[in-house]
Amino acid sequence: MRALAYADYQALRSDAEVIEADFFGDKVLRLTDGNFMKLFRRKRLISSAAFFPYAKRFASNALTLRKRGIPCPHVLDTYRVADISRDVVHYQPLPGQTLRQLIADPAHFQDAALITKFGRFVAELHNQGIYFRSLHLGNVVMTPENELGLIDIADMKILRRPLRKSLCLRNFQHMRRYKHDHAWLLQKGGDLFFDSYIEHSAHQWKRQILSEHLASAKQA
Repeated sequence: MRALAYADYQALRSDAEVIEADFFGDKVLRLTDGNFMKLFRRKRLISSAAFFPYAKRFASNALTLRKRGIPCPHVLDTYRVADISRDVVHYQPLPGQTLRQLIADPAHFQDAALITKFGRFVAELHNQGIYFRSLHLGNVVMTPENELGLIDIADMKILRRPLRKSLCLRNFQHMRRYKHDHAWLLQKGGDLFFDSYIEHSAHQWKRQILSEHLASAKQA
């Protein structure tokens, strides 16, 4: 990660569209060439981000995912902009539509093959030791090549072995937070999603455990 002078940062982001911002300022920018910049603010003085900044985590995760055959954004560079106390990752976006965008169309919402494909994809992530804390339909993209990939990949743990069952179950919790995502996954009692996940998982599962774990979100 290299230092970027404030004037150079301003030139790079000139005429950019602000995609996401909060009380503290810009978070995601779409540049005029179609590439993106994501800005990270260190939230605490003493934090692991001081030693391994989120911009570097994003870049490291992108490299590992690509080595493992999982589509994701292509990182162009990472910066530290000291004048605004931000770390920045500059990247080419992963082309395609998020699953959340796709299922906004009723025809795709009821697409059994899409649910089955997603179940297999989640199982493959877990088999490859990928614990994606931000796993939800807004961060999973269907590419033009009809492959599923990941975006917003800074917050991720990648192990050398399949995730243990407790981490797999915990990962499902991220999908329980979004009502529309949850309704899509639980169509037909969740049979399509769970049967596909179990078929491709490295673990032996009792379907009831998975079903109860995700379906309990109805009460959330």
